[in-house]
Amino acid sequence: MKQFYSIAIDGPAASGKSTAAKGVAKKLQFLYIDTGAMYRAFTHYMLSEHLNPKSEEDAQKLLPSLKLKEDKEGHIFLNGEDVSSEVRSLEVTNNVSYACAHLCVREKLVSLQQEMARSENVVMDGRDIGTVVLPDADLKIYQIASVDARAKRRYDEFIEQGLKITYEEIKQDLIRRDYIDSHREHSPLRPAEDAIVLDTSDMTIEEEINAIITLFYQKVGDIWNNTEK
Repeated sequence: MKQFYSIAIDGPAASGKSTAAKGVAKKLQFLYIDTGAMYRAFTHYMLSEHLNPKSEEDAQKLLPSLKLKEDKEGHIFLNGEDVSSEVRSLEVTNNVSYACAHLCVREKLVSLQQEMARSENVVMDGRDIGTVVLPDADLKIYQIASVDARAKRRYDEFIEQGLKITYEEIKQDLIRRDYIDSHREHSPLRPAEDAIVLDTSDMTIEEEINAIITLFYQKVGDIWNNTEK
């Protein structure tokens, strides 16, 4: 009998996948693993050490000392320090696509993510979860939304944080990040062959969460029900 289950949610920046993944994990009582926060934490690490996120050589300098941990309250710890707020800064946002494009960084973090998923039911979101990190996930979602819908979500998020930035700046940054993510040499952003594409442009968060849970039950319903008994 299957012991642990995994849900992989991929998609472009600001498509709502992290919020949906957290909600799904809470309802199913799974562990939520924020892989994006892990890459953001490493980007923050590089910036705090005054290193160039575009330099693979600089990235390699920090990997031996890298320690990352996430807890069930959604905090991300870098070498023992809670950097949950720092990883959402605009500077990190503008550089994370460069830092996570390095093969050495991806290999290190993928190894950490796979280790986390071996002993618990997990929901994991990112850009290559279904294709690289959890290729055998029970459910793979490729979550999309129009660039205008994504820019609006990110703009509202930044305004709530008190950051001064225009909607157009965010939209152009998303377009830039989409290009970088989809054209990078290692693990480019793309849906897994067996992923279900979910367009959330006109969905509320609750609708996204319920849609994913419904798809999960459709995939593993009989096995899940027997396990729960």
